[in-house]
Amino acid sequence: MRVFLTGATGLIGSALVPELINAGHQVLGLTRSESGTRNLLAAGAEALRGSLEDLEVLRNGAAQSDGVIHCAFDHENFEQSGAIEKQAITTFGSSLFGSDRPLIVSAGLGLPSPKRPITEDVDAPAVSPTPRSPEQAAHALSVQGVNVTVVRVPQVHNTVKQGLITTLIAVARQKGVSAYVAEGLNRWPAAHVSDVARLYRLALEKREPSRYHAVAEEGIPLRNIAAVIGQSLKMSVVSIPPEEALTHFGRVGGYVGLDLSASSAITQQKLSWLPTGPGLIEDLENMR
Repeated sequence: MRVFLTGATGLIGSALVPELINAGHQVLGLTRSESGTRNLLAAGAEALRGSLEDLEVLRNGAAQSDGVIHCAFDHENFEQSGAIEKQAITTFGSSLFGSDRPLIVSAGLGLPSPKRPITEDVDAPAVSPTPRSPEQAAHALSVQGVNVTVVRVPQVHNTVKQGLITTLIAVARQKGVSAYVAEGLNRWPAAHVSDVARLYRLALEKREPSRYHAVAEEGIPLRNIAAVIGQSLKMSVVSIPPEEALTHFGRVGGYVGLDLSASSAITQQKLSWLPTGPGLIEDLENMR
């Protein structure tokens, strides 16, 4: 298949490009920069210059391809980026409408789970509580007959980046302590980027509308995450009262105390996907 990939030079995209090419697919990667173009060409992919705001570029990329995988998102400005992403997903849908060409949309796993891990059959709310709404945009296309799949991603990691945990590390460096909220027993799911990339490929090849969880570890207590950060950075590990979370952690303060554990049992069964990569704690212990 010829695949149009957004976020092609990001953490997931950089692992997904060789995953797809090694499986015999062709990749057309969206990139905003000359350096991104060089990286894609060096990896054996084609490059299409543009951003998620360039709707005509998105239409052309989708029109040239047998399927689209959307991994791009700018986390610096959630409100603006959320609106741009929604428009981009709608644009992909209009290009793919009337065919069985798959569209795979990335979403977060920000659904609180205080009693049990969230499973793939749990729907996202009809109206997103945050400015980002990829699942809601995907659902709108699905009811129109577009072949759309949602991949919910946890804290995707290697030894360089670890999702929102990268922000926790930056906060720890700034504040001089590694922190968690209250008792730190709330859990975050995680998966190594190599496992996540393989899941995207399997979902693409499956070509069936679905919802998958790219989860290798259902939930790691934040206290454990803070402990290994503190050990690696040689600093104290402290508990922050819930009412001080926003002040201490900044833009991720609303998430740090949430219990977000998630299961991938349905995904593993449907796709014959078995995560094999290093765990989050191991990567944090060896982070660069």
